[in-house]
Amino acid sequence: MASEALTGAISTAQSVFFDFDGPVCEVFAGIPASEVARSLVDVMQSFDPKLSEKMEGLDFMDALRISPQGGSDALRAVEDRLIEAELAAVKVAGDPTPGAVASLEAARSSGRTVAIVSNNSAECVREFLNQHDLTSLVQEIVGRPAYEPSRMKPSPYLLLVSASRLGVAPEHCTLVGDSVSDIEAAIAAETRSVGYANRAGKELSLAEAGADVVIGSMDDLAEALTKKPAR
Repeated sequence: MASEALTGAISTAQSVFFDFDGPVCEVFAGIPASEVARSLVDVMQSFDPKLSEKMEGLDFMDALRISPQGGSDALRAVEDRLIEAELAAVKVAGDPTPGAVASLEAARSSGRTVAIVSNNSAECVREFLNQHDLTSLVQEIVGRPAYEPSRMKPSPYLLLVSASRLGVAPEHCTLVGDSVSDIEAAIAAETRSVGYANRAGKELSLAEAGADVVIGSMDDLAEALTKKPAR
């Protein structure tokens, strides 16, 4: 059953923003993210061996953030390789996250607008939505801007772009995300946030980051979204 806190977090939401990797699907369920990170390190190595040393213990998104230190060519090469990897990954990622389709449908049925707001590329989001016949449920897709990693979440940029495109004030938007950077972006954009704890231990980190509410199931969100937003 949807909690009072969850209902409150979306009660004024005229638009719901869904992070992609986690709330909608597991992008690297079929291709290990560690393999992607290694491939990006190889790309970085070809431009500046010192860059690859900085990647120890970091993930593939960190490679994208670090790559500008190797110059614009390094950034472009890493970005292009990552898009290739994401497109390959979503083709074998499997079904959407349990409760994700119901949540998208409930958001639209309630009269809200829906956007995917992701640090993944817009290309891979579109590929997945097309594969699973979900395109009609999403009005906007705002992926990371090509060759501008500084604008990825936790920057509020993607959320503010989405709100502007949909014609909704940020305070009337709610972001559903599974990472601390999602919550930080929502706070910076002055939207509300629902933390999706899809891994053990995330409940605490999402709550400490400032999520308005934390859920463990997207089905709970779907139930809460059946209510019409306040106007």
